[in-house]
Amino acid sequence: MPLHSRRGAAFGDINNDGCVDIVTLNLGEPPSRLLSHCDNGNHRVLFKLLGTRSNRLAIGARVTVKAGKVTQISEVKSGSSYVSQSDLRQHFGLGTSATIDEVQVRWPNGNLEKLQGLPADFIYTIAEGQGIQGKVSRPPVKGSSAALPESKIIQ
Repeated sequence: MPLHSRRGAAFGDINNDGCVDIVTLNLGEPPSRLLSHCDNGNHRVLFKLLGTRSNRLAIGARVTVKAGKVTQISEVKSGSSYVSQSDLRQHFGLGTSATIDEVQVRWPNGNLEKLQGLPADFIYTIAEGQGIQGKVSRPPVKGSSAALPESKIIQ
């Protein structure tokens, strides 16, 4: 990538293919979109949290995912970089695990919600105190960058 003056970066799954992408804010230029290409056969999952008793965006919620022998933790954060906001959905790479053994959501008000036996490769919407409100299968990775012709593919 050529040298440019950059002032911020946001991370998230721009094209909903299950891979984490990057957008950087360039000084005096349009932003750069860097789309990840991760067609490696590994499984992944995203969680969109909706607060009902806590704040609506679930800022401060902590998600713990257990799949196989691996436990991962991620927290919903705001303002992660200068003049930038990363995706509020929580992304987890699951490797070869096609099923999530357990998901725990600790909401900002301290309430704990547990889900078990979820299939991988979905984008789940979870509402506080109401469980899963929706799920969308992640589309195939191949060809998903075609909709954003100005983007760069990174591996």
